[in-house]
Amino acid sequence: MSASLNATADHASAERVADRVPAEAVCAEPLSVLGRDVTVPLVTGGEVAYAALDYAASAPALQRVWDDVAAYAPYYGSVHRGAGYLSQLSTDLFEQSRVTVAEFLDCRPSDQVIFTRSTTDSLNLLAAVLPAGCQVFVFETEHHASLLPWGDARVTYLDAPRTPDEAVATLELALAAREPYGPALVCVTGASNVTGELWPVRELAAAAHAHGARIVLDAAQLAPHHPVSLRELDVDWVAFSGHKLYAPFGSGVLAGRADWLQEAEPYLAGGGASRKVARREDGGVDVEWHTTAARHEAGSPNVIGVYSIASACRALTEAGFEGLVARERQLIAKVREGLAGVPEVRVLSLFGDDAPRVGVISFVVDGWNSSHFAAALSAEYGISVRDGLFCAHPLVRTLLGGEPQAQGECGAPEAAPGERSLNAIRVSFGAGTPDEHVDRFVRAVRELVADGAKWRYRTEEGRCVPVS
Repeated sequence: MSASLNATADHASAERVADRVPAEAVCAEPLSVLGRDVTVPLVTGGEVAYAALDYAASAPALQRVWDDVAAYAPYYGSVHRGAGYLSQLSTDLFEQSRVTVAEFLDCRPSDQVIFTRSTTDSLNLLAAVLPAGCQVFVFETEHHASLLPWGDARVTYLDAPRTPDEAVATLELALAAREPYGPALVCVTGASNVTGELWPVRELAAAAHAHGARIVLDAAQLAPHHPVSLRELDVDWVAFSGHKLYAPFGSGVLAGRADWLQEAEPYLAGGGASRKVARREDGGVDVEWHTTAARHEAGSPNVIGVYSIASACRALTEAGFEGLVARERQLIAKVREGLAGVPEVRVLSLFGDDAPRVGVISFVVDGWNSSHFAAALSAEYGISVRDGLFCAHPLVRTLLGGEPQAQGECGAPEAAPGERSLNAIRVSFGAGTPDEHVDRFVRAVRELVADGAKWRYRTEEGRCVPVS
């Protein structure tokens, strides 16, 4: 990673992350992504360019990534141990992708980069290799991928903090009260998938290490928006997904310290993870497992998915995070100012209006069920957003404070009849978002709140859909 990117990679605190990019930084142009020319029909007639504002779920693939994959596809071959030219070429490409990802994450020389299926798979892998007796500390604000994998460990769930300083203090108190001996792990997000707010990762890492614990960073929402440096953040592991980093296909990454990974049994048993297998006289088998990243990459790997991640890492690095962050700041300000001008809209936040954040904003609208509002944005304006609890149920329920939403004309409540329905709307965007998409979204919110939906909707199999 270059010196300039290292400068912007200093996430020493949530405040310093945002301040790393000067206000006068030159904004980048939107990066070219697939689907930018797709048009969709409107229920009111005609067609409109599709506005993909659901980046936090899956970002559209960069055109550069798709072109790289298409150029490689004719040379596709099985990796490792193949004697053929295409197999050798694919093996070199696969292992070079590992180097590219390590550079993108500013890994330490001793760190391992393991390719997985997703952030969820990465964190489940780490959970599977925890030493016996490991204590895990995780905030209730985490995405389910970070909240749920630790079933066999002793887990302490921490209450949602209301400031970055409170997050650090809460963790320090919990770690100080833990048993003084034995392994411990802290799991924390870099940027919330609900509020977009940046977390004080470096301070949390310092607190963890001061109390003899390790820390893993869920960077699924952070890595597409800001540079992530294992060295600068001083985290032990980082996990992220390709499909949120503008790469197609199902691949993810777990990168960081090798010792727990090398000492544990393979995450999956099979070819590729095994170095030597021999029958014993008693009829069983003896297995010698790899001690490299291959130990946890059993089976034939997703070569194209891995290459697409590496391509996305190169594309973002070459585009320059400074300009990308500066432009995203402008989009965030435009959305937040637009929503602030609608009294019926309440934006959800843990750390307050001034907290630095990425392009992820969740909100509720008085008088509307969130499913109804999202359906109207799609059917009448061609805008894709997300509604629900965003695989972060405890956090959204905390932010909504148990307040019921009005059902409006149509709703998809999770609650049973007579119980409260809690859900929200999430708009998210990034390096490929045109200004027009954000402008259309703000205009659509104002019109829907002021004038109501132009079409009739009904609930069908738990979703709000336009009446045909």
